[in-house]
Amino acid sequence: MANVRWSVDPMHSEVQFKVKHLMITTVTGYFQKFTVEAESEDENFNGASNIVFTADVNSISTNNEQRDTHLKSADFFDAENHSEVRFVGTRYENVGGNDYKLHGDLTIRNITKPVTVNVEFGGTVVDPYGQHKAGFTVTGKISRKEFGLTWNAVTEAGSVVVSDEIKLQAEVQLVKQA
Repeated sequence: MANVRWSVDPMHSEVQFKVKHLMITTVTGYFQKFTVEAESEDENFNGASNIVFTADVNSISTNNEQRDTHLKSADFFDAENHSEVRFVGTRYENVGGNDYKLHGDLTIRNITKPVTVNVEFGGTVVDPYGQHKAGFTVTGKISRKEFGLTWNAVTEAGSVVVSDEIKLQAEVQLVKQA
């Protein structure tokens, strides 16, 4: 039997990142354009493989146009030269019940590093239109400096403006492809 192919339902999915600003508050950003493709052995998402996530850097939104422009600049993502963030899964590991670890390679600014994220599998369902859907909550953390996003500034009092740690959060709904 051939593997089941899945792709993201963008209307029911979101990808966000969170970063500490001035080490006292958290700023949330989103990728408004992204794709997720995956394969599984069956409709219950067993034996997941070929998991690929891409995000369009130019679709970043933090609800502040000036900040978004700065994030797309060479100080951070350098969207002009590196327009895509890409994650390629290498292993989908069950760690108990509906909890998984997704291991893979994350590429930002043409720098690729191994990353592991936590995945909570929400299950599968057939929607009112007859589409098979699978739901996931993905969380993780990365160091932005490991990917060449090294810009920073220091306040008069010596506080760091932007933290190194970036928290990742995604709600992903996949649709079985015919």
